[in-house]
Amino acid sequence: MTTTTPQHSALFVCVHNAGRSQMAAGYLRHLSGGAVEVRSAGSMPADQINPAAVEAMLEEGIDIRAERPKVLTTEAVQASDVVITMGCGDACPFYPGKRYEDWKLEDPAGQGVEAVRPIRDEIRSRVLGLLASLGVEPVGTTAG
Repeated sequence: MTTTTPQHSALFVCVHNAGRSQMAAGYLRHLSGGAVEVRSAGSMPADQINPAAVEAMLEEGIDIRAERPKVLTTEAVQASDVVITMGCGDACPFYPGKRYEDWKLEDPAGQGVEAVRPIRDEIRSRVLGLLASLGVEPVGTTAG
């Protein structure tokens, strides 16, 4: 059996690295099957991941409980092919030659799982679009 070396790398950045960026990272890890190196970070990381985000992802069979909010570093940006921001504004460093996308998503902070589900579903759809743009076939999805 051969191991696949990731061909692409992506960094998801939001302010607290506790909800949107963690859900996006969880989906990308899961759906890329290891074909994409995944990072996430925040400009002002929270103490823990949003429990409603964890619950919403567990409903999808993706466990992000072991993840911890991390501070955004210039090294993480420089090591990534694609940098996806989610409401961090001017706190996100810009480097020429990087592909940047800004995903406008509602912030799940302080909301219950019912409010987080539509955000989660939009993130899943955007991650599938990202995979398509990278030429990576998603794994573990069923058509229809």
